[in-house]
Amino acid sequence: MAAKVTFFPVGNGDMTLVTLADVEGTTLLIDLHIRAAADDPEDDTRDVAKDLRERLNKDDKGRPYVDAFLLSHPDKDHCTGLATHFHLGALADYPDDNKAYADKKIVIREIWSSPLVYRRASKTHTLTVDAKAFNTEAKRRVQVNRDKGFKGVEAGDRILVMGEDENGKTDDLGPILIKVDQEFARINGQATDFLTARLLAPFPKQEDAAEEDLLSKNNSSVILNLQIAASKTEKDGCKFLTAGYAEVGIWERLWARNKGKAAVLEYDLLQAPHHCSWHSLSYDSWSQKREKGEVSTDARSALSQARSGAFIVASSGEIKDDDCDPPCIGAKREYQKIVSKETVKGQFLCTGEYPNSKSPEPLEFSVTGEGPQKPQDKESSKKAASIITPTRTPQPHG
Repeated sequence: MAAKVTFFPVGNGDMTLVTLADVEGTTLLIDLHIRAAADDPEDDTRDVAKDLRERLNKDDKGRPYVDAFLLSHPDKDHCTGLATHFHLGALADYPDDNKAYADKKIVIREIWSSPLVYRRASKTHTLTVDAKAFNTEAKRRVQVNRDKGFKGVEAGDRILVMGEDENGKTDDLGPILIKVDQEFARINGQATDFLTARLLAPFPKQEDAAEEDLLSKNNSSVILNLQIAASKTEKDGCKFLTAGYAEVGIWERLWARNKGKAAVLEYDLLQAPHHCSWHSLSYDSWSQKREKGEVSTDARSALSQARSGAFIVASSGEIKDDDCDPPCIGAKREYQKIVSKETVKGQFLCTGEYPNSKSPEPLEFSVTGEGPQKPQDKESSKKAASIITPTRTPQPHG
């Protein structure tokens, strides 16, 4: 089975499915945005729930499932539709076995969750019903793991905690705790040869009050760099950098921590943070200053570590030349500059414009030994490969 990364057209929101190249076709869903309009058969909004189900496996009871689900942060446009489409709670309480497949709730075998992004987010806005439901489920799973001494935990109760919580609240979670800068190669409780992930954020609680406040205001999200294997022997298929809402202050700090370690931030696929927002690149307001706004050199450097042939994907609505942010035309132009470099020769894409803005469809990349390929690019890639073997050159400066 070929590994794939699928970006669903969900407007200004995130919903991305990573399918691994193992025999099982293991899946990782990153964020969710299934709007009410997408569930309405009378509305022409893309039915992304149907698109997702078509790409999922079923267990021996006919239940659709994802092997893992990462919530980067609990904003509405990253978790809408969770309670409607996913089973939350113990699998023993699954209610839909007698329903048609299209009506069965999706099982989450393992949750990837950060208590810190919830703690920071709750200070600045009210959590939605879906966000609260996810948090409740994450806490339930943590308690199950504690009660079982982290041994013999079954699918449906599994969780990986992304980053340390404040005041030592996660100190006893060693077997399920992933710390910042840690690499891990497991999913749904099993080691894998097909995925290696590095946790880059959220940063732990800062002693300095001003620094902690900045991390909160920058919508501190889970940031992962996923190395997705093309096959068991081709480990370096695609590096996918996903970052939720991470804004300029986060990227400046990531560059300060990693500017001497290019491999940490380099990518073949970058999901443009915060739906292609100007605030991932600048502290200035786009609507007030537009092109006169100052781009942070360090933030841009962190976001410029594109390898040869890299793609930057904005998960957003159509990007127009106006004052809107997000998505922001100014951010799009900066990302286009990054991928148009001679050493990259990549491409910027927008989910709300693929293949066109009137009728967007899932944007699905196949992962090969040459990197990620769009469906229509496969033939040209083969021709190029017969002429020259591409090299992937990290870009050490913005």
